Amino acid sequence: MEKAAVQEDGLLIPVDSIHSSSLNSSSLNGLMLTFESQLIDFSKFLNGSPAQKLETAKAILTGFQTAGFIYLSNIPIPASAVQHVFDTSAEFFRLPRTTKDSLAWSSPEANRGYSAPGREKVTQLTTTAAVSALRDSIPDIKESFEIGRDNEPAHPNNWPPEKEEPDAAGTRLAGFRPTMTSFFADLAALHGSVMRAIAVGMGLPDETFFDRFVSDGDNTLRLLHYPAVNKDVFRANPGQVRAGEHSDYGSITFLFQDGAGGLQVQSPGGRFVDATPIEGTCVVNAGDLLARWSNDTIRSTVHRVVEPPRTRTERGDGEEEEYPARYSIAYFCNPNFKDFIDAIPGTYATEADKKYPGINSGEYLVQRLRATY
Repeated sequence: MEKAAVQEDGLLIPVDSIHSSSLNSSSLNGLMLTFESQLIDFSKFLNGSPAQKLETAKAILTGFQTAGFIYLSNIPIPASAVQHVFDTSAEFFRLPRTTKDSLAWSSPEANRGYSAPGREKVTQLTTTAAVSALRDSIPDIKESFEIGRDNEPAHPNNWPPEKEEPDAAGTRLAGFRPTMTSFFADLAALHGSVMRAIAVGMGLPDETFFDRFVSDGDNTLRLLHYPAVNKDVFRANPGQVRAGEHSDYGSITFLFQDGAGGLQVQSPGGRFVDATPIEGTCVVNAGDLLARWSNDTIRSTVHRVVEPPRTRTERGDGEEEEYPARYSIAYFCNPNFKDFIDAIPGTYATEADKKYPGINSGEYLVQRLRATY
């Protein structure tokens, strides 16, 4: 019954449709409730034949047009590099709270630094007063650290101190900055490649259509830590979440998850469906600016992080009373902040068919961030 309901919402990846040799059987066991956008081997776009490249581009576009989310496998970033970023992120969040607070997020224009649990409230609400009221009643249970491009003098990154020898807590953070700037650059390049795939899928005259719009790297690398939480928190407040319902603001987002679970995506039918972590993949979702840019031919889908699904062991006797910590890494991609975003040619017949007026990318993102904090 549950499987059928999810299928009706159009968000199921049938297990027998997945053929990637990079995924092991344990990765596939939890796919029953995963959203439908196909699991796509991105190496076929980067290195395949012309036919494979076109087929992959169309699959990516179809995933964004239907579910708004896709899984990519075989991206050109080694799994070892991703794991190193996870390990380094976990070490950062083990720093004393006073150290992290000294690196605090300061303004939507900068959008860099540390946000303590309860400070940010992600939501679809757009007014400061409404967001503040929701934050007071149902705060998000997470902390984060934002990193922007490292060559912007007006808004330098709030880099934490690095030590060659561990401190009393065992934390040293040696290599934090080069680790994060290298990963930032790798994902900026991947952003350009995925935007080229979208251009090919849309049948635009030149696959480099978006290149000039993403050349500055005005993106944000976000390290996320959802602390361990007692299950009574969710029992006492059925509306409690780790991160509230929201869509992302920019063009696309790359998300790397650990195995803790809890991410859910809203289906076209309105039901929230578990986006099960799949080893060796990256989740990619379209953001609000890409939906607007595409004249709503691409979906920006609402998602959230909730109480993790319980395992069979947890449902039995001797159930643990605490959910373990969850870590994830998000890379929010945006058009260059200086650029004016208007409907892509081919997504409208006449000027009257445009659903939105053109808008400056940077101004739009600052406006959305200002309400969130």
